Amino acid sequence: MSTARIPWADLSARIAARLQAAGADPADATIVAEALVTGEADGQSGHGLSRVPSYSAQLETGKITARPRRRVIRSKPGAIFVDADCGFAIPAIHEGLTAGIAAAREQGVAGVAIGNSHHSGVAGHHVERAARVGIVALSFSNTPAGIAPWGGSVPLFGTNPVAIGFPHAPDPLVIDLSLSRVARGKVMVAAQRGEPIPLGWAVDAQGQPTTDPKSALAGSMLPMGEAKGAALVLAVELLATALTGAQFGFEASSFFEAAGDPPRIGQFFILIDPAAFGHTGFAARVNMLLEAILAQPGARLPGMQRYSKRAAAAANGFILPPGILP
Repeated sequence: MSTARIPWADLSARIAARLQAAGADPADATIVAEALVTGEADGQSGHGLSRVPSYSAQLETGKITARPRRRVIRSKPGAIFVDADCGFAIPAIHEGLTAGIAAAREQGVAGVAIGNSHHSGVAGHHVERAARVGIVALSFSNTPAGIAPWGGSVPLFGTNPVAIGFPHAPDPLVIDLSLSRVARGKVMVAAQRGEPIPLGWAVDAQGQPTTDPKSALAGSMLPMGEAKGAALVLAVELLATALTGAQFGFEASSFFEAAGDPPRIGQFFILIDPAAFGHTGFAARVNMLLEAILAQPGARLPGMQRYSKRAAAAANGFILPPGILP
């Protein structure tokens, strides 16, 4: 494999060209390419360059609408709905947040619902964008089924990532996590390598604990926090689907396979302008708590490593994994 490094801008342009060659709208391709490169830079490879082949294949089969007719509807002053028209989620979210941030500044709080959507990339990126302009943001998304209800064995819910962004200088505090005990991608890697997985990651199709990754993939991931985590998975599933008109995880097709109907999943955002509540000390209070955390030896803040990794990638470029670009 070549060890030649590709500058960030060049890699983003090449990925955008690959998506356009598969039929994508040029503006959408540019937004998605930049999101994938940023995900790779942040160390989130499962939401980075590895998605290029599957995105391209799904554009070619029509599972992702290549040139969607998105609609942004502001039905009430603080309520925005975006119909993604089964196209890329990331440009749809970008449009929704543009309207939602403006609405939050006007109303104090706004909600943004995205329906008929697809894989949303790194959830933390979306809340980071809002936090960089002074808005507290919460993100909820469902995904194709991978987690069974507590006590059950048949997956109904996705791993359903949650992200929260808080304004902070010089970089926002971003908390970003999926609700499975470990990412499903780790089980997929173990299956590819023929390696066992630890007990406690997943159960098989009969609901029994397993160390066999293939049995785990045919069964269910376990939620973080056991029954409490399963309840949170359920809450996110409802926020991301019942409010957006999206499909539940058990109704949605795979993000990875080119064949099949569009997954039509959903995302929901809550945006809050701290200044709207009459308390002018929000930033100072955030800083006080974060400084108290960092004052403890060994303590660290969640998500902050992404910024140093991103800066290194911007300075040094990327080594392109095989199979990403022709």
